[in-house]
Amino acid sequence: MEKKEFVKEITDIDKNFPQWYTDIVLKAELADYTDVKGFIAIRPYGYEIWENIQKYVDEKFKKHGVKNISMPILIPEKLLNKEKQHVEGFAPEVAWVTIGGGEELEERLCVRPTSETIFSTMYSKWLNSWRDLPFLYNQWCNVLRWEKETRPFLRSREFLWQEGHTIHETEKEAKDFTLDMLDVYADVVENLLAIPVLKGKKTEKEKFAGAESTYTIETLMHDGRALQGGTSHYLGQNFTKPFDIKFQNRKGEQEYAYQTSWGISTRLIGAVIMAHGDNRGLKLPPLVAPIQAVIVPIAQQKEGVLDEAYKLKNRLNERIRIKLDDRDNYSVGYKFNEWEMKGVPIRIEIGPKDIEKREAILVRRDTSEKIQVKLEDIETKIDEMLKNIQVNMFNICKKRMEEKTTIATNIEELKKNLEENQGFVKSMWCGNQECEDKVKEITGAPSRCIPFEQEHLSDVCVCCGRPAKTMIVWGRQY
Repeated sequence: MEKKEFVKEITDIDKNFPQWYTDIVLKAELADYTDVKGFIAIRPYGYEIWENIQKYVDEKFKKHGVKNISMPILIPEKLLNKEKQHVEGFAPEVAWVTIGGGEELEERLCVRPTSETIFSTMYSKWLNSWRDLPFLYNQWCNVLRWEKETRPFLRSREFLWQEGHTIHETEKEAKDFTLDMLDVYADVVENLLAIPVLKGKKTEKEKFAGAESTYTIETLMHDGRALQGGTSHYLGQNFTKPFDIKFQNRKGEQEYAYQTSWGISTRLIGAVIMAHGDNRGLKLPPLVAPIQAVIVPIAQQKEGVLDEAYKLKNRLNERIRIKLDDRDNYSVGYKFNEWEMKGVPIRIEIGPKDIEKREAILVRRDTSEKIQVKLEDIETKIDEMLKNIQVNMFNICKKRMEEKTTIATNIEELKKNLEENQGFVKSMWCGNQECEDKVKEITGAPSRCIPFEQEHLSDVCVCCGRPAKTMIVWGRQY
């Protein structure tokens, strides 16, 4: 039997976090670099994580009456120019198509960075009466933004996402739906990905280009940097007016509709890596893991071992996502390391001695705890363990977020907090963008959000000392 070396070591998580992250992406076979700078190939294991997110989210959307749709990837320049703030916000990131079939096009076409404009164009054709409303549509697709600095999943030039676009009869209905979708995102990140979130409203400076209001879920990674998990935008009539999205209202008069848009992306895979991983590799919450348990036979060349392993796999196959690693060209130690690197929540070991005792060994990826289990009880024990792992992983992240959330009453304290205990910093704010800009300039931390749950920390702004209007959270970001 050919022996191969163990899975190669990864960079220490606390010595070089960015390199550790890249090591995980490559060695856990989530994605790989391509010949086009800034574009990645998502490998099957990484794509399965996205499929599990997609399935969970799509079911939530459908319960809210959302239907899936598909729109073109190319958008004429004239459409992008209809909403001034929108085009200005995205202009630096847009890629243009100027030649088609060897001939120069009459009008430039942009590769969608987002699709408000094309949705709005179609809505203006499809909408007639208040009886048609609401339009609750979403598409699962790819978009392209020409980012200067890229990192797999976190900031690729092309990425996968969903973008929801809705129009409504009333302002209240649209605003309520915007917040409903934010709640869906919080549910996904907390209950599926086991990462706690901070919910709030973006400042005027940080809101989506073309929105009246942008709402966000913010997450905190292992190194104390923030990662925006998802955003939901109330667009009001900022697009419906220039795109002439009108309907006959209940009084028989023509009225402009109210609009929302909202999205999450494959960036969430990056969040899972950075929130949960450790020096042994990826660590996946059971609900999103492509493989929830892997069976590694011990001394599989001995008579009866593989037979018992296959029987066990067949028993568990209907209950969980299970894999049997019966490769004969790798050592058991290599297999242990590889499945730990890939973050599989439970490893099941079964060998000749275990079979004699009608037992197996279960090993938790989150705590490394090993327990012996009677084969007759294994379904129940695995169900319990998976639930416990999911809860434990969330609680570990929640504790870290609490420990890395501090309070500052002046700019010096804010800067000191970020340098000594990088994370979220809460403070009071006057509401002026000049102070927001100054805090970022001095500390390197932009505002994350104005939390829905407000606290009164002091009477004055952390930056200028003038009367404060609201509590705000700052944090360095990915």
